[in-house]
Amino acid sequence: MSVPAHDQNITHHYLIHYPDHEPREHDPHYKDFESFKHRTKATAKCAVGEFRNDFTECSGGLECHHAHIEFALQNAVDLAVLEAHYPGVSNPDEVGAWVESADNLEWLCEFHHRGHGGVHVASSSDFEAERFIRGLIQ
Repeated sequence: MSVPAHDQNITHHYLIHYPDHEPREHDPHYKDFESFKHRTKATAKCAVGEFRNDFTECSGGLECHHAHIEFALQNAVDLAVLEAHYPGVSNPDEVGAWVESADNLEWLCEFHHRGHGGVHVASSSDFEAERFIRGLIQ
């Protein structure tokens, strides 16, 4: 017997352990982040809309997102794991430059970035599923 379609409220509550980090405005690599934005803004599209080839659920302006490692987490990165997936990034003095590089940045619309269906709000599994299921998060 199949379970009929239904809506369900989901609440996630957990504690994140941010390592010590400098304020963003003191980051020597912030200029790289700003350069990426300046270089790519004219042709930027929401990565979720682009993945789907459909931007109908995209809303708000475009915002630049750290796709893999957030700025505030870079001081706690396991460099061996990062190196395995992104060769050449095992030097602790170079992680900050990589965090602010095109390999770690993507454009998202406000909804898919900070909205209730966004990468900073929805669980990772729900955000990933949202790429394939229209109207999943409302």
